[in-house]
Amino acid sequence: MYYIGVDLGTSSVKLILMDAGGDIIKSVSKSYPLSFPRSGWSEQDPYQWFDRTMEGLHELLDGTDRSLVRGMSFGGQMHGLVVLDEDDRVLRPAILWNDGRTGKETDYLNDTVGKDFLSAHTANIAFAGFTAPKILWMRENEPELFKRIRKIMLPKDYLQYRLTGVFATDVSDASGMLLLDVKNRAWSDEMIRLLQIEKDMLPGLYESSEITGKLLPGIAQELGLKEVYVTAGAGDNAAAAVGTGTIGEGRCNISLGTSGTVFISSGSFRVDGNNALHSFCHADGSWHLMGCMLSAASCLKWWTEEILKSPDYDGEQKDIRDLGKNEVYFLPYLMGERSPHNDPYARGVFAGMTMNTKREDMMQAVMEGVAFALRDSVEVARSLGIDIPVTRICGGGSKSRLWVRILANVLGIEVEIPELDEGPGLGAAILAAVALGEYASIEEACKKIVRVKERIAPDPVLTELYDRKYKVFKELYPAMKPAFTLMHDAL
Repeated sequence: MYYIGVDLGTSSVKLILMDAGGDIIKSVSKSYPLSFPRSGWSEQDPYQWFDRTMEGLHELLDGTDRSLVRGMSFGGQMHGLVVLDEDDRVLRPAILWNDGRTGKETDYLNDTVGKDFLSAHTANIAFAGFTAPKILWMRENEPELFKRIRKIMLPKDYLQYRLTGVFATDVSDASGMLLLDVKNRAWSDEMIRLLQIEKDMLPGLYESSEITGKLLPGIAQELGLKEVYVTAGAGDNAAAAVGTGTIGEGRCNISLGTSGTVFISSGSFRVDGNNALHSFCHADGSWHLMGCMLSAASCLKWWTEEILKSPDYDGEQKDIRDLGKNEVYFLPYLMGERSPHNDPYARGVFAGMTMNTKREDMMQAVMEGVAFALRDSVEVARSLGIDIPVTRICGGGSKSRLWVRILANVLGIEVEIPELDEGPGLGAAILAAVALGEYASIEEACKKIVRVKERIAPDPVLTELYDRKYKVFKELYPAMKPAFTLMHDAL
């Protein structure tokens, strides 16, 4: 039997076709635009998600024995606000996870409503990218549209709704809305009242490997499929964790994609006392802690393509040799920052340039800056007594062995590179296979499907050099924070 995994990302939708043994038969990617209508805003057209996904499904299934396709599931960009009216029309472009417009609403939730209240009812505090502050922003800034809202959903769940007609989400993705009682895996009535919305505006809640429905007859007929069951899926980070086998107590996965995440699985519910790390439901029925930076591989893309005007990523990195000795530092806050600073006004900064600074020094600083920012989240986990001796890695940035080597030495831990670099798409396909009984559990499926192809260990000499540089890096954000606020106020 075959299973389809759909990864609805920020820049493209990626689809994979997996057989029952976990081998990838075929993969397809379809891109769509990202809109920045104002500084710090980030939006997308949900209709394009559906159109590109359908195009991708046609291409994915071309030349395939479609009678073997049995199940489908999703991984998707988290936190995005998709709102529909009573006729199921999209009311406005989706406000995405990396949108920073909700500074005022975030401050209101954290300072007026109170962090203790939020943490007690959702296990988290407000971050600008979360869904609840976006709902408040709509209520304040687009009141006429707000009155017309009948359904509130997340990006991947809009796809599921269009494909199945079922209004559903999973608990891992819902965890990032600031509307879920994470401990009890249920909607928070207190948050619903606070936002002045109705509970029936929110989708039904499922575990990630639960079947929510089937492809609509018209969709199945168009794709030449028979009876295909659809499962709830997971937020992209939880799906990527399944795709890298990050299941069980204390396992770690780092995603080096558009955003960067440190994902630590946990067999029990736990909350970071300072809420610097998010406490979310995991796709396997347990929980996880997660630190998220808004700009990771996107920093390298920005520097290489927009500033250097170069398509040659490997070529731009080939002259980087003296690791741990670069005098240039980079704060990778191009879209503001989440963990651990929670500052939508933070911005990217280069520091330490001299007349001797070269092109490759700047490139190296960007890569090191992202690694240092990921270490910020790892250090929070370590302060909680969590030992992380090894991590797996996924995402486009993991294709750079130089970057993975920098990361291993900045963190001082071994980095494992999985054989299949399909991340959320593979995780989604695994969830579908488990839902339909191909495997007894997600853990069993991961043990049989996920394999490591390479391990990169830290060098003690380089780790010591990077420890010294990290001490400098930690001082840069606090020094710049007042200036970031002034820059925002001057707009």
